[in-house]
Parts: sequence; C-alpha cells; structure tokens
Amino acid sequence: MKPRVSIVVPVYMEGAGIIPFLDRVFEAVTLPCELLAVYDRPDDTTVPYLAAAAAREPRLRPLLNRYGRGPAAALRFGIDEALSDVVVVTMADGSDDAHQIDPLTRLVERGVVVASASRYMRGGQQVGGPWAKGTISRMAGLSLHLIGRVGTHDPTNSFKAYSRQFIREVGVESDAGFTLGIELVAKAKERGLPVAEIPTIWLDRAEGTSNFRVTKWLGRYLHWYLRALRPTRKRPRPQKLG
Repeated sequence: MKPRVSIVVPVYMEGAGIIPFLDRVFEAVTLPCELLAVYDRPDDTTVPYLAAAAAREPRLRPLLNRYGRGPAAALRFGIDEALSDVVVVTMADGSDDAHQIDPLTRLVERGVVVASASRYMRGGQQVGGPWAKGTISRMAGLSLHLIGRVGTHDPTNSFKAYSRQFIREVGVESDAGFTLGIELVAKAKERGLPVAEIPTIWLDRAEGTSNFRVTKWLGRYLHWYLRALRPTRKRPRPQKLG
C-alpha cells in the first residue's frame, strides 16, 4: 500500500534514544505512513537500533544519506526517497508532537503546499530550549507573519508538512542546517500558494544535546527571511478569447 505520508527524520548519534521516539510516532500516526530515518555514516550509533526496529516494523526505512553530511543534505535525500505525495519533516529528539502528523498531512491533502506546526500562534507554546534561539525564532516568525503575510506565525520551525509536487516545482536550495522550513515558506509566499498552520506545543529534548547551531546558520536564515518579505509575484491574467 502506498503511504499517505512520508515522515523524514534526520538522525545523528541518537543511540538507544531513537527507540522511544519511534514508538511514539508509530503509536500516534493513524494514516498509512513510512518513516525514513536518514543517517550520515554507517558507524552512527543510531544504526544498530534502527536495524533492529526495522526488522519488526515494516513502516520504518533506515537510509544512508548519499547527498553529503549534515541535516540539510539528509532532509533533501529523505524527501527524494519518499514514496508519498505528502512529506512531513520532524526531529528525532522527541520535541515535536507526533499526534499532529495526521492533521498536518490532511491539510496538504486539502490543497495547501506547506502546513506548519506553529509554536507562536494562539494555542501554541515553546517549553524550554536556549533563550537566544527561541527569541530570534519568535521575532522572525511574528514579524514575517505580520509584515510578510507568509501564512504562518512560525516559518522557522522544522516541523512541517509539504506537498512533494510543490517541492519538485520549486526545488530545495538549503545546503546547511534546518533552513529548508523557512525556504519553502518563502517560495510559497513568492508564488502566492497557500500555507496553513495549526498550534503546537514544543518541548525541549529531555536527553542529549541539540545539533542546532544558531550563530553558524544565522546568515542562511536571514537570506530566506529577507526573501520571504518580497512581494508575491503577480500571476498573468487569462486572455479573453475572441
């Protein structure tokens, strides 16, 4: 059966911590799905646990990233390998609410090209996490929502669902970090395509350390922030016949 949603998860040295994450996702998602866990190196500590889990869970597909190391390459590779028409990106640290994968998927099936889980809209919340990262993300999101009219209060959040047809049409340029989320929001805004959101509660990871690097990737986020402020392209009016 073709899955209705492909869940793409970049993993890096998660070790045994990947198991409770997988259990939560497969318990929460009721739609036919596949989960693509993308790792950079065969000696990643996550690999043996993924192999054991895949032996008993046919919806799990561990994949060795062939596009180069880093989360941006892992996301591009996972999206290209996906079998579904809808792709959801989520993180392996368990910070995202897996119960929202189903409603995000259904929004894309109804016609939006990007469906965002939003921490900064009414009903959403961010619990924990670095102060600087949260402050920059909140300010960027709210300003883009008010000024750029991008369709979501949280364009920088990685937890989103996408139309694969839309991704094929616009392409992915992000080559570092997790900037894919704001890139695709900016490209949807440029083209006047629909973006929707639902509130989410993000919880900081209970164990391990985050691979998010604010200062290292800030320039790339700024590039897509400014691009999202560009006016929407005017579509040509249909010509009258006769």
